Amino acid sequence: MEIWYSFIDRRHKHIVLDFYLTLINKYENNRMLTFAFYTNKMIKLNYKIIGEGQPVIILHGLFGMMDNWQSFGKGLAKHEYKIFLPDLRDHGRSPFTQTFNYHVLAEDLRHFMDDQFIEQAIFIGHSMGGKAAMRLALDHAGRVTKLVVVDIASKAYNGGHEPIFQALSGIEVNKADDRNEVYTYLKNKLGEEEATIQFLMKNLSRKIEGGFEWKMNYRLLQKNYEHILEAITSTHSTDVPTLFVRGGMSHYVENSDWEAIAKLFSNVRLSTIADAGHWIHAEKGEELLQVVLDFLLQE
Repeated sequence: MEIWYSFIDRRHKHIVLDFYLTLINKYENNRMLTFAFYTNKMIKLNYKIIGEGQPVIILHGLFGMMDNWQSFGKGLAKHEYKIFLPDLRDHGRSPFTQTFNYHVLAEDLRHFMDDQFIEQAIFIGHSMGGKAAMRLALDHAGRVTKLVVVDIASKAYNGGHEPIFQALSGIEVNKADDRNEVYTYLKNKLGEEEATIQFLMKNLSRKIEGGFEWKMNYRLLQKNYEHILEAITSTHSTDVPTLFVRGGMSHYVENSDWEAIAKLFSNVRLSTIADAGHWIHAEKGEELLQVVLDFLLQE
């Protein structure tokens, strides 16, 4: 496998690595294959650093990017934490790839830590980013000192983003004259979901040659949507200190989800922030910051 790799055009290296990871997902017990893959280098994630101190890596959700958590990160950095805000693959300014599932996201993060010379870090993950952090904590518990999962459970979900994917697929933004044209189109398609529309509009980037492009690789995300919805499972649990935070007005984490969560995370607690929906960091950022700080400062 190493010899075969040496003949591959390195500009397309991430495509080859994605192929290896797909095989690893199907043949998880093949230690030789896993070793051959791990000797190669992963894609480089786009990221931002705020502050100095103990490393904290914050992971955004689906269609998100590092900027979504910048205000929260600045607040946390004031308490002697060094905040790393990466764009996950196929989001923001990170590379577009050919594969998307929680195993490859976890491996991206492991290699990101290696590149930054981070042996261990605190992880905070929201929604899809929370599941990626769960996967990393279960597969590489020694790299995670504490884990905060924001408004997502370990279970499989039924979906709900289909109208968004349909809307994104229905407009050629590269031919749009201005941002208002795209906004008006999304408004017609998504109706009163103003917060969602504004969230998506942050992904719209003007091209030098004219027109626009989406920062996220929505076609790949749509193709792999079933993997984004799938449950985080494991044959073992981890005792990494873990906090699940849910919004009191959100239905992403129900009381009935707790048994499955506790089987995976043996040292876990739950906090509910009243009057918050799914985007707790945007709606109740100060309350979330205090809850997270209380957890991180506990021995």
